[in-house]
Amino acid sequence: MIGVTAIKKSMKKHSAVVALVFVILVFQTMLIASGHGSLFNPMNISNLIKQNAYVVILAIGMLICILTGGNIDLSVGSSVGMLTALASVFMVNMELNVFLSIFLLLFTGIMIGIWQGFWIAFVRIPAFIVTLTGMFMWRGISLLLLRGQTVSMVPDTYLGFLNSFVPSTGASSMIMTVCLGTGIVFCLVFIAVSALGRMRRIKMAGIFLMESRIGFLLKMAAGSLIIMLVCYILGLTRGFPVVFIFLVMIVLAYSFFTQKTVPGRYLYAMGGNEKAARLSGVNTNKVLFFAYVNMGFLTAVAAILTIGRFNSASSADEPLINTLGACYVGGASAYGGVGTVSGVVVGSVFMALLNNGMSMMGVTTNWQRVVQGLVLLFAIALDITFKKRSRR
Repeated sequence: MIGVTAIKKSMKKHSAVVALVFVILVFQTMLIASGHGSLFNPMNISNLIKQNAYVVILAIGMLICILTGGNIDLSVGSSVGMLTALASVFMVNMELNVFLSIFLLLFTGIMIGIWQGFWIAFVRIPAFIVTLTGMFMWRGISLLLLRGQTVSMVPDTYLGFLNSFVPSTGASSMIMTVCLGTGIVFCLVFIAVSALGRMRRIKMAGIFLMESRIGFLLKMAAGSLIIMLVCYILGLTRGFPVVFIFLVMIVLAYSFFTQKTVPGRYLYAMGGNEKAARLSGVNTNKVLFFAYVNMGFLTAVAAILTIGRFNSASSADEPLINTLGACYVGGASAYGGVGTVSGVVVGSVFMALLNNGMSMMGVTTNWQRVVQGLVLLFAIALDITFKKRSRR
């Protein structure tokens, strides 16, 4: 009976994972029954990673903003469009070096964050208003730069690097060995870090404030299984995409920042109760300002990956709905103060598989947008409902 209760608590805590498994089972069953292929086709998984890496990066930046008190950035899609358009100016019109162009894009992204962060953090204009104006501004600038056209501009060396794999060459058996070996190492590190963290929390807070042993073991088993499954699937293709390696580094860095550093914990403190955090000595204006500067930086990183993936610049504004969906489906609270980077990754995978499954089933783009909107609405509605129940 205790084990059943522990499993129920663990499922409730990891509801995003449960939703992800449900979507996978539904689409996989429908695709096999209709003869449209499989979600787990190795090339499909590899392409999904390369196509949606920029969404994960944007969602991490959005999470940092949401943690400060439910603030969001409506301009991320337009910002990506403007930065890719600016890249066309640097690389095509001005014929600048690729690395100099990347530096200028990162600098411009940070300046966008500084601009929006100033009005939000120090002038205290609501983030919704500031980023809404930014959405129109950056979209207008991108249209002016591109004149309504799509421009291809990426040099072959840069494009080849971002679309390359590790290991770059070798027999299929060697690629599989490298992938599985890397997976085993990651599993061991994941289990060791989780076990040490659990022991430290038990020592500080006591066993009664911890998750059950069964829940912990289930999490370790599920995490290790997912790691090995991903590595095995990628081993069936050409190995680890370079974009995937960059993505893993960013996820690990921001996971450490949000969970293990003082500035990262300030984000949660501010989102939980800004007034209390301010009275405790936290400079909430600087915390909020940092969140949007960081958002600008990660937007530039996402734009760089987008350019490498599509080899073009356009003024499209697609990433916003997927970014917000990844955050809220992944467990971020609409009120702020709640959410993790790992949850955002799960939410991003959910949105990617949802879109991919609908595309493979032949669902048109217009209906896909309808489904994305409903998913976002239901995710926020569930969060608000749970919040009201907990207050009661």
